[in-house]
Amino acid sequence: MFCRRTAARLACATAILIGGLYGEPACAQTLTMRAALTRALAASPRLTAAERDVGIATGQRIQAGALLNPELSYEQDNSFGTGIYRGTRSAETTLQISQGFELFGKREARIAAGEAGIDVAAIQRKAIRLEVLSETAIAFLSVLGAQRRIQILDEQVTAIDRLTPLLRRRVEAGASSPAETGRAEVASALVKADRVRLKATLASARRELAVLMGDTTAKFGEVSGRLDTIGRPPSFQSVVAAIDANPQLVRWTAVFAQRNAELLLARLKPYPDVRIAAGWRHFNETNDDAVRLTLSVPIPVFDRNQGNILSAQESLAKTKAEREANRNTLIVIAGRAYDSLQGSLRELAVLREVAIPKAQEASEAISQGYGQGRFTLLEVLDAQASVAQARLREQEALQNFHAAIATIEGLVGNPFTLARESAR
Repeated sequence: MFCRRTAARLACATAILIGGLYGEPACAQTLTMRAALTRALAASPRLTAAERDVGIATGQRIQAGALLNPELSYEQDNSFGTGIYRGTRSAETTLQISQGFELFGKREARIAAGEAGIDVAAIQRKAIRLEVLSETAIAFLSVLGAQRRIQILDEQVTAIDRLTPLLRRRVEAGASSPAETGRAEVASALVKADRVRLKATLASARRELAVLMGDTTAKFGEVSGRLDTIGRPPSFQSVVAAIDANPQLVRWTAVFAQRNAELLLARLKPYPDVRIAAGWRHFNETNDDAVRLTLSVPIPVFDRNQGNILSAQESLAKTKAEREANRNTLIVIAGRAYDSLQGSLRELAVLREVAIPKAQEASEAISQGYGQGRFTLLEVLDAQASVAQARLREQEALQNFHAAIATIEGLVGNPFTLARESAR
């Protein structure tokens, strides 16, 4: 018993060592969709950048509410001249503090623009979160679909190789030509070649999923999930209606508020602010003191901020067009995904109702008849290939279905009411 445990530990340690050398641990755990989504959200640099944007907007909002700083000034007049003004005997010194006051709601407008900026950044963060979830789900489905297609090819190779003993007996009995053995080997080799190509596709899909989860190489084992759970989606009209709640579109409401506040601020800028100053003045010649009061108001004669007002007006008017363009883009993306979804459902109906059952039925009948000498090896291989191709098409359609669902869910911001949790 001790020897078995020791051997098992050594085997696992060796597997981990080899896995570390080749970048993929052999004892890696199976990855679920939920775990992949959680890891992607935690590792996404885009989401981190969006968080920083919220912090940047928060800082700008704090700065927008800051009051103007007071100014302290010192003046010395009537000194270092000639005659009675030689030296500082007749000097007049003034120590003064001044404070500017913003009028007409300029500070409030600036604060409103800053608060709207926070809303824009926060909503954009939600939009990026949905994008990360959708991209990760699609990458996960690509890995899951590639795994399943490789399994189908493995089963096809096994079915072809299972014919070898029967082929040899038929050749020995003179019922078949020795060339048929080579033909079976060629068929098996071609399927294995397809498997090698699909393995490369799987490696790329695994790497893409790993990068989304914050790793440069795949450190997980197989992914687990089901693709065979499908359901009817809601109407496309309901999808379009739900798109209006997408953060990418909701963001434009906050952008409109921000640009409206910026326009108000541009219109208020020409209105003059007031600066009030109070100081203490000392007359060296008489050793007397006096208070100095100052009130200054700029006169907006030459610069009335017309250019910035026009720019803010155009920027505000541009917001509606930008939102409509964004909405049209989302509808086009949703439409493509919805058409792919519906096409996948129709393809699955044909495959499951006709193609796969008929192909399996024909393959079984031809395989039994081949043992009785009623069919040729070419017919057996063709029947097996038809079954495999139909099943591969089924897996591809299932993957396309769930990828389309993930795309639309990323646009509407909510899961579809389908019985598809097991596929996730």
